[in-house]
Amino acid sequence: MNQHPSSFNESVLPLFADRDDARALAGVVGRQPSYLRDHRERLRTRFMQGGAQPLPDYELLELVLFRAIPRQDVKPLAHRLLQTFGDFGRVVSASPARLREVTGVGEAVIQEFKIVEASAQRLARSRVINRPVLSSWQALLDYCHTAMAHREIEQFRTLYLDRKNVLIADQEQAQGTIDHVPVYPREVVKCALELNASALILVHNHPSGDPTPSEADIAMTRQIEQAATVFGVVVHDHLIIGKSTEISLRSAGYF
Repeated sequence: MNQHPSSFNESVLPLFADRDDARALAGVVGRQPSYLRDHRERLRTRFMQGGAQPLPDYELLELVLFRAIPRQDVKPLAHRLLQTFGDFGRVVSASPARLREVTGVGEAVIQEFKIVEASAQRLARSRVINRPVLSSWQALLDYCHTAMAHREIEQFRTLYLDRKNVLIADQEQAQGTIDHVPVYPREVVKCALELNASALILVHNHPSGDPTPSEADIAMTRQIEQAATVFGVVVHDHLIIGKSTEISLRSAGYF
């Protein structure tokens, strides 16, 4: 339960409720002020006519918050969330514990954010799973950024490929701190053998936003490549995901 005082009255709306359903539900416990109703209608119309691209982050957050807080002005909360986390992606991917620290955020808001996050990741994953990775490289990068770029702690995952370089598994190997994640080459190779994978791609994020590899990153990559080579498994690359860009250790000549 949110321990912070809040002027926001949360109410979880049905996941697939239409506009009339939402208004009916709001009417049960209190009518929405006309100025809020008009603002929400205008913002929804702009979104449906022009898409999300022209909207600043705070307005996109408002659209998500409308569902969780149906009868109050959510713009101050949207700004507060952005001040706390930085951008839309970092807001919706923040941990529930961190979100609860923001005044005005309760379980309904967290639920909406986690639905948005999961939907984005599933959509991006559908564009790469069971497809040849090397010929869908940009889709792979998009997926990695969606899944990892906005996380507040380091995460290491391995993408396993079959002999035709089709992505057959995406496994999270470990999570760490804001600047370190423990990785065990033996576990990476063990999973490759269990999956009968012929190749793999290593991926991890840098929460700082800077994807420049550390000496530990480079050493760990070489250790995994050496261990994989013994069993005939190819390490195609190690991608380090930053906030808005990434580095390929293979292309950069680190291994």
